[in-house]
Amino acid sequence: MVLKLYKMDASPPSRAVMMTIKAANIPDVEIIDVNMQERDHLKDEYVKINPQHTVPTLQDDEFCIWDSHAIAVYLLTKYSTNTTLYPSDPKQRAIIDQRLHFDSGILFPNLRGVVEPLVYRGEKSIKQESLDKIKSGYEFTEKFLTKRWIAGDEFTLADICFLASIRSSCEIVPIDPAVFPKLTDWLNRCKELDYHKSINEPGSVLLGNVVRSFLG
Repeated sequence: MVLKLYKMDASPPSRAVMMTIKAANIPDVEIIDVNMQERDHLKDEYVKINPQHTVPTLQDDEFCIWDSHAIAVYLLTKYSTNTTLYPSDPKQRAIIDQRLHFDSGILFPNLRGVVEPLVYRGEKSIKQESLDKIKSGYEFTEKFLTKRWIAGDEFTLADICFLASIRSSCEIVPIDPAVFPKLTDWLNRCKELDYHKSINEPGSVLLGNVVRSFLG
C-alpha cells in the first residue's frame, strides 16, 4: 500500500480529508503539497492522475480518486476500523450522505463563489449576493442541528466536512451567536478537536488572509 494525498492547506476539501485521516488514525499517508500559484495542478504528471486538476487527490498505488467526500468515504471504508465516522446502518449512512451532498452542493460552492472571483477574475469586492448565500448555508445548518452533531447523536464524517467549509466561511461571514445559537455551540465543540487546532484552524485563517489580500 502506497497512499499519497495531494493537498493545499488553504483548501477546505483538502483539510476535510486530512482531518479524516487523523480522526480515523489511518497511518502511512504521504502528504504532498500542491502549489497552485506555481501551477502544480496543471503539470502533466498531476493531470494524468486527476484530469479535473483539483485538490485534494488521493493515490492508492495505481488507483486515483478526487473529490474530498469520495476520498474520505474510500479511506474510511477501506482503511479504518472506526464505525462511528461512517456507520454501516443504511439510515445513518443516508443522513450522513445527505449532509455530504449538502456540503458539496451548497456550503463549499457558496464559499468558492466568494473566493474565485477575487483570486481568478480580478474582482476587488464581494457581492452581497455571495455573502447572503453563505448566510443561507448557516440557516440550513442551524435547522439540521436538532441533536448534538450534524447527522445525529454521534460525531461523524459529516461534522468533519461541515467544519472545514463553515470555519473557512467564518473568515468571510462571522457567525452571529444570537441568530445561530446551535451552530455556534456546534462550532465551539468542534474547535476543541486536536486536528481542528492543528489542521483546520490554521488553514482557515490562511484562506481568510488570501481573500482579504485581494480585496480593494
